[in-house]
Amino acid sequence: MRTFVTALFFGLIGFTWWLDHSAPTPTHLEGGAGFTLREVSAERGLDFVHHPPRQLDPRLAHIEPNIAGTGAAVSVADVNADGWPDLYVTNSHFGHANALYLNRGDGSFVDVAAEAGVAELNTPGQGVSMASVWGDIDNDGDADLYVAMWGHGKLFRNDLQDHTAASELPGDAAPGDARPDIVPRFTDITPGTDLDRWMNGNSAVWFDYDRDGLLDLYVGGYFSEVHDLWNLETTEIMQESFEFARNGGRNVLYHNLGDGRFEDVTAAMGAESTRWTYALASADYDDDGWPDLYLANDYGPEECFLNRNGERFELQDDVGLGDDSKSGMAVALGDVQNRGRLAVFVTNISKAGYLFQGNNLRLDLLAEQGRFFNIADGEVADCGWAWGAQFGDLDNDGWQDLFVANGFISASKDADYWYDMSKVSGGTGGIFVDAANWSAMEGRSLSGYERSRVLHNNGGNSFTDVAELVGVDDRYDGRAVALADLENRGALDVLVANQDGPLLLYRNQPDPRHHWISFRLRGTRSNRDAVGARVTLVFPDPEPTAGEQGELTQVRFVTAGQGFSAQNDQRLHFGLGTSERITHVDIRWPSGDEQTLEGLAVDRLHLLTEPPESR
Repeated sequence: MRTFVTALFFGLIGFTWWLDHSAPTPTHLEGGAGFTLREVSAERGLDFVHHPPRQLDPRLAHIEPNIAGTGAAVSVADVNADGWPDLYVTNSHFGHANALYLNRGDGSFVDVAAEAGVAELNTPGQGVSMASVWGDIDNDGDADLYVAMWGHGKLFRNDLQDHTAASELPGDAAPGDARPDIVPRFTDITPGTDLDRWMNGNSAVWFDYDRDGLLDLYVGGYFSEVHDLWNLETTEIMQESFEFARNGGRNVLYHNLGDGRFEDVTAAMGAESTRWTYALASADYDDDGWPDLYLANDYGPEECFLNRNGERFELQDDVGLGDDSKSGMAVALGDVQNRGRLAVFVTNISKAGYLFQGNNLRLDLLAEQGRFFNIADGEVADCGWAWGAQFGDLDNDGWQDLFVANGFISASKDADYWYDMSKVSGGTGGIFVDAANWSAMEGRSLSGYERSRVLHNNGGNSFTDVAELVGVDDRYDGRAVALADLENRGALDVLVANQDGPLLLYRNQPDPRHHWISFRLRGTRSNRDAVGARVTLVFPDPEPTAGEQGELTQVRFVTAGQGFSAQNDQRLHFGLGTSERITHVDIRWPSGDEQTLEGLAVDRLHLLTEPPESR
């Protein structure tokens, strides 16, 4: 009873804060949603189809679709330094190649993975691909690649600068002509390092936890690393609990020592977790200047590790995360109210008649009140079996919207596995921890054929699902979602990687009356990608309350991996609505230095370089 009263008390505080700080709802939806999304993957040369893990240990055959339900991933980076975002997409079955799509600059792409050396990763004895993240680990100006595997994860150094004359590379100049003829070459530098180990990982994120200017790596484990899923010693591989399991894979924190060397510092830094981690996101949640970690865990609560001056991490036990998340699958960060505070969106599972866990939308009030407050409601809370998600201002109206991919296993349309799933979950841990005790799926669906959700932000008060209105009606088994301005035109396009299905590209066409501004950050004393930088934009409210001339504040962090098995375009995009100017932009660089810029032109991309010395 005491726990319930405490939770109710803090919940009322959070809900009151939400009401007190919410803005009036503007009429965004009059005459439409303010944008359209048209699926164009085929006409743009993206002919990729994901193949899931197959031929696992024969003792898993009866539930293989359940075990092998992940692996479709997509990440965005400018891999050949021509100013145009490129794409890396994973396959998860032996003999099927990953794809590296270079941007041609006309809206189309060409796959150069084989030539670049990052295609044939899925091989017996080494494992299969589950996710990828890009980061400049040596600050040489090109994006390096880490691929999380069920098997031996791979770190590839981008040798673009070594084989291409500097005069051929546009570098940090404003985007000009795309150069798909400049194909990077990658070298696997994993062997002989601490990175060379077997994991069953689904997630990874780059961040500079000690702010030494070198990107460090955190990798989330899912199934325990003691299991080779193709050659099991035991079938006792499943979760020990549907609510508080701790027998998942060990997460690992790697410290970047330079020269391609990484050291496992997980235990020394207090960053250990074995909670079946599905997704990760790094940002400064408590506003102390140091990058923290947020984990979405399957079969258990979310976790927040706060960074204590780069010397250790502390798991937070009483910040509002402990009781109401049981199947965390994605972590997406967004400023949903335009008041300079992050919210953390974590997807979960809901199925009418069987289960309602509900997605979480947590306001980050750690700095003010020492807690996160869950304000998810309505369509935000219930998206079905939700996976990848990302925040982005799709209509450039000044408010961040939310795209959510859904659906688990689409098989028979007439036979459902949910009843058998509920019987398994009603047993004891000793029963369902052993995969041999699970009922055979026998071609049945489990929350299949669910459509994606496009949740339009109604001025910070609520969200409305406008998916079908804007042109999103796919019913594949969605996994990863990534957002990027693929044509450098001030519009966020949407990429969806589907399990055992095609890669989708939704070309976005926002209201042309709406303005925008975006930023590409370059560190000098900080890591070159400026991962961890906080950018706060202040601009006139395009729809002020009568008689008032207010301002809105949007905050973004430069990240290198978030959502589920995904990475967004690292350039930070801000919609401005009908505002034709900004007031100012504040940057807190990873080094801790702060910078304020005024008078920047709208409707363009700005390159912002960290001042070389403290101001």
